[in-house]
Amino acid sequence: MPSTCQILGICFFNGDVNEALASMDRRGGFLIAPSGTCFARLREDEIYRRVVLAADLAIADSGLMALLWRLFRREKIDRISGLKYLKHLLRRLKGERAEEIFWVLSSERARQKLFQWSRRERFPIASKNCYVAPRYELEIEDRNLLSLLEENRPLHVIIAIGSGAQEKLGYYLRENSSHRPAIHCTGAALGFVTGEQIPIPDWADRLYLGWLLRLMTQPHRFVPRLMRALELPWLIWKYGENLPPIWRKNGRSVICDP
Repeated sequence: MPSTCQILGICFFNGDVNEALASMDRRGGFLIAPSGTCFARLREDEIYRRVVLAADLAIADSGLMALLWRLFRREKIDRISGLKYLKHLLRRLKGERAEEIFWVLSSERARQKLFQWSRRERFPIASKNCYVAPRYELEIEDRNLLSLLEENRPLHVIIAIGSGAQEKLGYYLRENSSHRPAIHCTGAALGFVTGEQIPIPDWADRLYLGWLLRLMTQPHRFVPRLMRALELPWLIWKYGENLPPIWRKNGRSVICDP
């Protein structure tokens, strides 16, 4: 069994990226990579919190979380960013047949950037295996996507539609597919690779500075997200290994837009 570390109720994988990839190859299911801005959602979105607890593998994407855990608990957790994981995954999949990989994308622009990247890198992609996801509601069901997966039966599904929705979609696909592909919920990482978003150099990713580059290039978009990350030190200090309680208002859970 792989080494794990439980933080805020989530059982995080505590090993290197190749071990994480090998685990997904063996077991399939869906992988998540929560960023520092995602943990506040555990107290607001009951569906999201149920889904992340059911993930087959959770990697520690958040450098802030890893630093806080070492500071407060004197324990080390190996950080594997979503970008690092995706880069290693793509290197391993480059020799696979195009039909073995299915891509779920956030927009037509993301789809075009993926095709441009595939031509540059000579990475085979089947156009019929590229799906532009609709804008999902808080509870996700996508029978059109599910039917495509049932028809094509890929070994790998790469979901790149952003946090919140991607985890729910990964869970939905795992629970409803007749086979068990490896479902990789990597969010914005694919955009960094294909050029849809500003590239993040490896040195910046290693030094936990990817957030700073994104903030400098798109401050209007990322300042609100970073404000939510300010809740993380308090959450870890107060709850540690335990899942925070759901925040309720007037007897109902408060649900935020992912």
